[in-house]
Amino acid sequence: MSPENESQLKAFGSRVRELREGLGWSQDKLAEGAGLHRTYISGLERGERNVSVLNILRLARALKTTPGRLLNDIEG
Repeated sequence: MSPENESQLKAFGSRVRELREGLGWSQDKLAEGAGLHRTYISGLERGERNVSVLNILRLARALKTTPGRLLNDIEG
C-alpha cells in the first residue's frame, strides 16, 4: 500500500474516532449501532482497514452524520 493510501485510511479512522468520542461512545457501542464487530472498528480507527461503501453508510447512520462528513477533507 502506498504512503498516500495509508495516510487516507488513517485520516478516515481518525474522523470516525473523533465523531465516536464526541458522542461519548465506546468502540463496542459504535460497533453495535453499525452492525459491525468491535475489532473491525478498532482496526478502522487505526487506519488498518479499507472500509467499503456499505460500511461507510452503516457508520454514518450509527454516528448520526452523513457519509460526506466522514469523508470530508480526505484527499483522494
